[in-house]
Amino acid sequence: MKKHNFSAGPSILPQEVLLKASEAVQDYNNSGLSLVEISHRSKDFVEIMENARALVLELLGLEGKGYSALFLQGGASTQFLMTAMNLLENKASFLNTGSWSEKALKEARMVGTIEEIASSKDAGFNYIPKGFSISSDYDYFHCTSNNTIVGTQIKEFPNSPIPMVCDMSSDIFSRVLDFSQFGLIYAGAQKNMGPAGTTLVVVREDILGKITRQIPSILDYQKHIGAGSMLNTPPVFAVYTSMLTLEWLKDMGGIAAIEKENEKKASIMYSEIDLNPLFKGFAKEEDRSLMNATFNLTNDNLKDTFETMLKEAGISGVNGHRSVGGYRASMYNALPADSVKALVEVMSELESKA
Repeated sequence: MKKHNFSAGPSILPQEVLLKASEAVQDYNNSGLSLVEISHRSKDFVEIMENARALVLELLGLEGKGYSALFLQGGASTQFLMTAMNLLENKASFLNTGSWSEKALKEARMVGTIEEIASSKDAGFNYIPKGFSISSDYDYFHCTSNNTIVGTQIKEFPNSPIPMVCDMSSDIFSRVLDFSQFGLIYAGAQKNMGPAGTTLVVVREDILGKITRQIPSILDYQKHIGAGSMLNTPPVFAVYTSMLTLEWLKDMGGIAAIEKENEKKASIMYSEIDLNPLFKGFAKEEDRSLMNATFNLTNDNLKDTFETMLKEAGISGVNGHRSVGGYRASMYNALPADSVKALVEVMSELESKA
C-alpha cells in the first residue's frame, strides 16, 4: 500500500515523475544507457540542464530579467556560506525566524559582520517579526521564507533597498510571489522540486562581482554561471528529476494553480487543528505555513493511541522535528488533498474515541 507521505524532506514527489525517473535510470531516451551512466557533457544531459534552468526562470516569471538559475551541490547549508562569500563586503542584515536562519547567521559571520535586525526567538520562533526596517548601509538582507521546524511562513516580504537573499528551501514554487523583488533565492531540491542532491540558486547577475575578496572557484556564482551550471560534475539524477517535477508543475498550470491546491489542503488541515479540542497549533495563526502545519496533542496520554491509528491508516512522516516534538504535517506540492483528508479523519476519529 502506498503510504500518505507527510515527510518534511526528502519528501513526496509526483508519481508520474517517479515513474519517468525510474524508467530513465534503466534506459535513458532509448540510448541503451542509464541516465546515471551518460556523460554530463553529452548532448542528452546538456539539454536536460538547459531545460531545467529555463523552466525555473519561466515558472518564477524571471525570464529576460537578468537572472540566472543554477543547480549546485552541497545543500542549502552550503549556500549559508556561499551567499556571504559572494555578497558580503562590509556587513549584512538578517531576519532570524528559526533554526535554519540561525545556521545561516553562524556561517555568514565567518565571512564578515552580521547584524540580526529582528528575531522571534523570544517565543520559540512561533511567529514572524514585523515592523522592522532595513537600512541601505548593509550589503544585503537575508531571510528564510518558510520554517519547516516550527511551521511559520513569511506572508509579506519587506521592502528592501538592498539585495534581498531568501532561503526558500521549503516553499519554493508553492505560491505566487513577485520573485523579482529578490536578488538571490536558494532552495534545496528535496521539498518541492526533486530528490536530495542538488540545490537551486536563482541570482540576479548585476548583484555579483562587487566584493574585493578572492572567492574559491567552486564557491563563485559567476564561475558557475559562466560554465552553464556545470563547473564540476553535476548531480545528474537530481537535476533530471527536478526537471521532470518542473515540467509536471507547468502542466498543472504553474505556480498559480498549485497555490490554490496548497491553500485548500492547508485550510482542511488547520480547520481540524482549530476545531478539535485534542489538538493545538504551534505557530501564530497569522503566520501559519501552507507547507508545514505543526501541532501538539492537548492530552499526552493519547499519544500511543493516536500514533497507532496513524500507522494503521498508512500515514507516514508526521512526527515533529526532534528539537520541538509534537507533530508536523508537511503538505508540499505533490501531496494530494486525499492524504490530508486521511490525516484529518484519524484526528477526528481520535476525538470521537476520547
